[in-house]
Amino acid sequence: MSEDKETWKTAITKIEPNKVVVRGYRIDELMGRISFGEMVYLVLKGELPTPQVGMLMDAMLVSSVDHGVTPPSAIAARTVATGGAPLTTAIAGGIMTINRHHGGAIEDCMKILLESVAYKRDKGCDAMTAARDKMAEFRAKKIRVPGYGHRIHTDDPRTKRLFALAEEAGVAGEYVEMGQALRQAMKESLGKDLPMNVDGGMAAVLCDLGFPPALGNGFFVISRTVGLAAQVYEEQTRERPMRNIDPKTHEYDGPQERSLDR
Repeated sequence: MSEDKETWKTAITKIEPNKVVVRGYRIDELMGRISFGEMVYLVLKGELPTPQVGMLMDAMLVSSVDHGVTPPSAIAARTVATGGAPLTTAIAGGIMTINRHHGGAIEDCMKILLESVAYKRDKGCDAMTAARDKMAEFRAKKIRVPGYGHRIHTDDPRTKRLFALAEEAGVAGEYVEMGQALRQAMKESLGKDLPMNVDGGMAAVLCDLGFPPALGNGFFVISRTVGLAAQVYEEQTRERPMRNIDPKTHEYDGPQERSLDR
């Protein structure tokens, strides 16, 4: 007598002989017809985005691909690689450093933006008033607002580009507005202008696209994995094994700055 087994459900992908169906679409029919950003949106949200939103998704994924050898994820990945680990293990080592203080600001900033917009709606006030009220609350509670400030950039060019593309796509809404209002409120409260970094920029756009905070850091991981693959491969092919990696002593010897001519 066979025992009845409980079944569990998945709504993501169906596999049959000679067929792979993702969110209802045959993957071979998607190949060459949609971008990677559109595919990420489809897998996570369940539906295909408009072409404009698809382009915005691509932009977000491009924005965080790499930030040099100094971030914790790059140093960790290279350190694991110099010990002799294979590429996938070294990449995994880098990904494990993506957390609260590195990449994790996306999820935390999304929560702050959601809270601030909810306050704005509840009080029936404008974004600037809500931002000032929330900043006063955050300072009283000694809460640091994530997604603002950068150790290198005084005005993160990636965020500016993301917001411009969000405007073009027609999706820049209450959360992009609140992100900018919080920057101004922070400037008034702290006496210094902290730029909304790319984590904060992605947080605002993702909120306006209706993504939950729990997926926020996933976008950073999807994007940064590409850069980590390059960092690990370079470490394995250009550097000697078992070296002491000091990020302060590196120098760039790649292509000179060039324009995209398309």
